[in-house]
Amino acid sequence: MPTFQQSLAFFFKWTLVGLGTAALLLIVRVVFSNASPAREVDDSANLSPLERAAGPSGSFADAVSRAGPAVVNIYTARLVESPSRSGNAPLRQNLPNVRKRVEGSLGSGVLVDDVGHLVTNHHVIQGADEIRVQLADGRVATPTIVGMDPDTDLAVLRVDVDDAPFMRMGRSNEVRAGDVVLAIGNPFGLSQTVTQGIVSATGRGRLGVADFEDFIQTDAAINFGNSGGALINIDGELIGINTAVLSQALGTDGISFAIPVNMVRGVMDQIVQHGRVRRGWLGVSSEELSREAAAALGIDPPVALKINSVDPKGPAALAGLRKDDVVTHLNGQSILNAEEALNRVAAMSPGSHLKIAGLRGKQPLQLSALLDERPAGGQKSGS
Repeated sequence: MPTFQQSLAFFFKWTLVGLGTAALLLIVRVVFSNASPAREVDDSANLSPLERAAGPSGSFADAVSRAGPAVVNIYTARLVESPSRSGNAPLRQNLPNVRKRVEGSLGSGVLVDDVGHLVTNHHVIQGADEIRVQLADGRVATPTIVGMDPDTDLAVLRVDVDDAPFMRMGRSNEVRAGDVVLAIGNPFGLSQTVTQGIVSATGRGRLGVADFEDFIQTDAAINFGNSGGALINIDGELIGINTAVLSQALGTDGISFAIPVNMVRGVMDQIVQHGRVRRGWLGVSSEELSREAAAALGIDPPVALKINSVDPKGPAALAGLRKDDVVTHLNGQSILNAEEALNRVAAMSPGSHLKIAGLRGKQPLQLSALLDERPAGGQKSGS
């Protein structure tokens, strides 16, 4: 039987062994921890796309703070004449029995450079006798009209103010359906208001709003007074000018349209340089040939335009194009639809040569036209 001294020695021996083993394990753990640091957990995988777009704060306030100062209120006044409703006969027959009144209207605009140029809708200032602009910081200015373009429903104004805030322009060709967007404007005179939505579609046309349409469709709320305001991305860049809302009388909700900033940029550059937009003009009106008729003519792809009329003094007539000719290609590229063909011709500079290919009857047709400048106001659905 072991003595007390032997038991005590046994206890101390294994206690030291245990402490040594624990120390060794601790050293090994520290070494491996330094060699392979733990990876941080990425919680972004568990966030929704909207939460990721809004950033860590879950807010779009940074984008709005960058873009908001460049969005302005536009107040217009028009002197309107209307027949007098007075029941008293005029004292003299040669005095017009009319009443004059001032009609006010509201809209929005966007400052786009440091010299005070701002973009708005043409319909916001059309026919106005007086225009006032109020900046987001409260300053009020009387703008000058640099130029207007009814064909795209755009107008460029200029305000002479110190340190004018302006919004950076993005690229609307990079906008995709599903992108988060914000609309900034001044609806119903309530001062600056922000609404949020997504891009529903791009390249919308044939709405009858303007001759040249390539709208961004969004479900961000746009109300009376928002016209001419900004549609921005989550970086606070301008991607469109809010223009139109599909009538709610049709039972629609959340269908609004903005002019893409690439079109805005091109229109503004020409207005600032020339005072107007100079577009190519062929001098024809046309309609899309039915797919059945195109297929019967052996047109592949079966998309073509039938010429309905030719301006007798226009470039098309001088080139030899005739009524009932069928056009399939412009400058070697197939036609997608009548609107696309109109936009393609208009995008060319006056004085440019346009190669036209198609059919006359069933015979191949090859012509070259020297484009003229599109007349002011253009022609509905005319190239």
